[in-house]
Amino acid sequence: MNGVRHSRLAAWLGLLAAAAIAPALVGGYGQSVLMQLYGWIALTASWVAFSAMTGYISLGHAVFYGMGGYLMAVSWMQLPILAVLLLAGLAAAAFAALVGLPSLRVRGPYFVILTFGLAEFFKYVVVAIESSLGISGRLLLGAPDVLWLSYGMLVLAALAVLLVMVLRHSRLGVGLWAVREDETAAATLGVPTTCVKLLAFVLSAILPAMVGALTVLRSTYFEPMQMFSPMTSFTIVTMAIIGGSDRPAGPVLGAAFIMLLSEVLWSRMPEFYMVLLGVLLLGFVLFAPDGIVGKWMARRNRLGGGF
Repeated sequence: MNGVRHSRLAAWLGLLAAAAIAPALVGGYGQSVLMQLYGWIALTASWVAFSAMTGYISLGHAVFYGMGGYLMAVSWMQLPILAVLLLAGLAAAAFAALVGLPSLRVRGPYFVILTFGLAEFFKYVVVAIESSLGISGRLLLGAPDVLWLSYGMLVLAALAVLLVMVLRHSRLGVGLWAVREDETAAATLGVPTTCVKLLAFVLSAILPAMVGALTVLRSTYFEPMQMFSPMTSFTIVTMAIIGGSDRPAGPVLGAAFIMLLSEVLWSRMPEFYMVLLGVLLLGFVLFAPDGIVGKWMARRNRLGGGF
């Protein structure tokens, strides 16, 4: 058993080393693609840390993502970037704690609709604030080089995957699994279901805000309708389902698969790309609900090479 764990750890460290070397070996376009990949891994893994663990499907990650971008935009040239990243994480955690307690009292499709509604509500609040100030968008001049941003995004991706790993081997993770399997039975057996759900929800909100803050530096322009787009949440869910369940490898494989598909098809056939994405999502839900990792595990019984 220890040998398997050591081999998996070595595989993850090797993957992390390769991800760290890659930006230095490619040009500006390649660095931009890698930055997007690392960002999607961070977003998807943070979603897995809550939704895949508890079974509460959230469409609210766009609000944390956009919140981080907005804080970076309004604080640009006034606070250090690291300080804004920390502030974005704290603000997202506080907001998640504030809305999570009442929101987590509902389940199933009601929770899905509620989180989607919260994201849309926050988006139009920001739009209203910007309109009242006479601002339609914010330009961020003097943003850091994409190489620097890609390494920052890699750190966030590594932290998000690490969060999933830690949860899977912690008492909190066991409590989240119990909620997913049967929340009523878990509460009867003494699991503090409200506390574990809220803690996981708060933890899952921190990294998306930081990703949003770095993303707006790359685009050098903040526009509320884009940063708070529901497509962000839908894409995260798609990557998580295609990658597979609550295993750490799921977000990595799901994000890599969709990013590869995007690079091949998006610029040439954007309409076909969206159709194909929908077909793939339906196919995985119906025929491979455990995703790529689940199929891999089913064939080999375990990922003997690493993940």
